[in-house]
Amino acid sequence: MPNFDIVKKAEPNQTFRVASVMGKFDLQSNKIEERFTGSIDMPDEWQIGMIIGKSGSGKTTIANQLFPESYFQSFKWGKNSILDDMPEGCSVEQITRMFNSVGFSSPPSWLKTYDVLSNGEKMRVDLARALLSDTELLVFDEFTSVVDRQIAQIGSFAVQKAIRKTKKQFIAVSCHYDIEDWLLPDWVFDTNDMTFRLCEGQKKNRPEIKCKIYETKDKAFWSYFARFHYLNHSHHSGAKIYLITINDTLAGFCSILHFPHPKVKNMKKVHRLVILPDFQGIGIGVKFIDSIANINMKNKNRFAITTSSPSLIKSLCSSNKWNATSIGRKSPHSNMKISSSNRVTASFEYHAKS
Repeated sequence: MPNFDIVKKAEPNQTFRVASVMGKFDLQSNKIEERFTGSIDMPDEWQIGMIIGKSGSGKTTIANQLFPESYFQSFKWGKNSILDDMPEGCSVEQITRMFNSVGFSSPPSWLKTYDVLSNGEKMRVDLARALLSDTELLVFDEFTSVVDRQIAQIGSFAVQKAIRKTKKQFIAVSCHYDIEDWLLPDWVFDTNDMTFRLCEGQKKNRPEIKCKIYETKDKAFWSYFARFHYLNHSHHSGAKIYLITINDTLAGFCSILHFPHPKVKNMKKVHRLVILPDFQGIGIGVKFIDSIANINMKNKNRFAITTSSPSLIKSLCSSNKWNATSIGRKSPHSNMKISSSNRVTASFEYHAKS
């Protein structure tokens, strides 16, 4: 049980400015003292905790005092790609697997430098680097403070999923109460009143993610999603386009084509699938294509997808709605400009009843 009794003191010199402010606001002394006292009665087994409270309530002071070796504010970034900024002892496979785990699943973004990433991407990359380190306890200050609140909530949900796949412990330090229901912590310490509480059973009441899927004939949407796809060079003009929104915010793109098959005349196949970075890591990609597959099944079509995304391959392999038809490297096709021969791909066909 970490107990703390922290005293912070400040005594500025009696400069002209200090004396002017003291006189103007009738301050009796230039000696300032703050005291933070309490205890965090953590259970024996836990993975995610929160230290939460308003600005100035002592969150950072307490976190830094109790967990100095694990306290995190920022990494040093300076390599030409974030791949090379990851810990030296990690393989490319370990790094990309971790990127996918925290919901940072856009290969083009893996080649970027840290400074050009969005705030939401930076949050996930910071977490990936921390999870790849040898540190068993991670204490993140200002967690989700610089991102849009909806993105903070979705990101928190993705983060807790990634943490719980490891044996590490994670403490989020934040002034935002709106992420608690999404982060699903095992315990919370509130610095506003210095109270501690366990969050047993909270996972049963996780917030609802409202998804809407609709078809569009507007081809211009691809230009918005293309930069997040590893094959962003083209899009077939005849593809049928579907969009998905999360809580009324555009989150994903999927297009399908008729697949010419020597025996099967009614096969449809995913042409492009993109989930925006801010919405990755929460499982909506599979739900998206499940829904589109069901639409096609009702129209008496068969439905398939070929992908090289490790996270999507893993999800489809574990789903009881998809059958893997092939996994491996494809032979190059002479009549195609782009070949999958250099990538490990997996093909799946949807078989669930509509």
